[in-house]
Amino acid sequence: MKLGMFMMPLHNPARNLTDVLSEDREAVILADSLGMAEAWCGEHISSTAEPIASSLMFFASMIEQTKSINFASGVLNLPQQHPSQVAAQVANFDHMSRGRYIMGIGPGGLVSDFELLGLTDEKQRRAMMLEAIDVIHKIWDTEPGQGYDIEGEHWPIKIKNGVLPHLGIGEICKPYQDPFPTVCLSIVSPHSSSATMAAERGWQIVSANFIQARYIQSHWQAYQKGCDNVGRPSDSAVWRIARSILVTDEPGEAEDYIADPNGGLSFYFSYFMDLYRSRGILKMLKPDLDVSDDDLKLDDVIRSMVTFGDANGVLDQLVDLCEQWGDFGTLLMVGHDWDNAPLWRRSMTLLAEDVIPRLNQHLASRPAADKSVAE
Repeated sequence: MKLGMFMMPLHNPARNLTDVLSEDREAVILADSLGMAEAWCGEHISSTAEPIASSLMFFASMIEQTKSINFASGVLNLPQQHPSQVAAQVANFDHMSRGRYIMGIGPGGLVSDFELLGLTDEKQRRAMMLEAIDVIHKIWDTEPGQGYDIEGEHWPIKIKNGVLPHLGIGEICKPYQDPFPTVCLSIVSPHSSSATMAAERGWQIVSANFIQARYIQSHWQAYQKGCDNVGRPSDSAVWRIARSILVTDEPGEAEDYIADPNGGLSFYFSYFMDLYRSRGILKMLKPDLDVSDDDLKLDDVIRSMVTFGDANGVLDQLVDLCEQWGDFGTLLMVGHDWDNAPLWRRSMTLLAEDVIPRLNQHLASRPAADKSVAE
């Protein structure tokens, strides 16, 4: 199993933007130095709590400061941008990073961005996302010098009169990776039809971290259904799972941070409780479905959704989760706000250098019959 990180990133909007952007960069650079395989980062336009407006711009600032980590947009909100711009910008980034790029895409996820751009219809956003990625791939597949004539309901792409092949005018750059970067979809809803669709299209998936662990296995079941629909064997190596993980030298350190009502994790999960309550989907955060929305406590949500403790305790919890979910390819630790930077740096180090090597030893030692729960 590989280890990576997934940052929304989410910060208390009262914090200084310069500071949090600097800390987020430091977290990715540290992840690279620890040998992590991937770093994911989200992007939104109209949020000071999730302040990164362009994951490509953010990651571009670290290409020369990192050696091997793959950068993943988590995600490019395709309905919010013209696909020709996305195609050109992704191609640039893919060359700048020498192919260290994973193209995470989605229909968007922030209600204020929807209102800002007039994209409040969910079905329309999904249709626009699918059209956009198809158009982007057609752009990259077009032979040089031919111009473009790509039909589309939302974005017809045409360059005919302005093509000057000997000058390179009228041609959109192609990516470094051949034929193009891996496409990956972030999955939240249980038994997600989006996971099935991703499998049918040959894409990969990330199971998001802001739902209870009991729902995660349904993502793989939905993905397997899509593979079956098109006669493609499923490969659990393409499945990523993101979870909040805090590893400390002593169990009490993690306990104190978890219990702090003013700590970063308290803000993170109270943010989602408020957001999910407004959308009528609070059940996805409930450790006990019999608890009413009004009686749901923040502390119960945090303790049920964060894997925390010393290295031995975290290892035991991850073993249990892996047995529940079955085989998957990459564990993505969530990059949280560094309101306590030394704590989170130490947590990343312990996870990468102590916990994950022992977890992989455990997984490798299992009998073959125990390694296919997800298959």
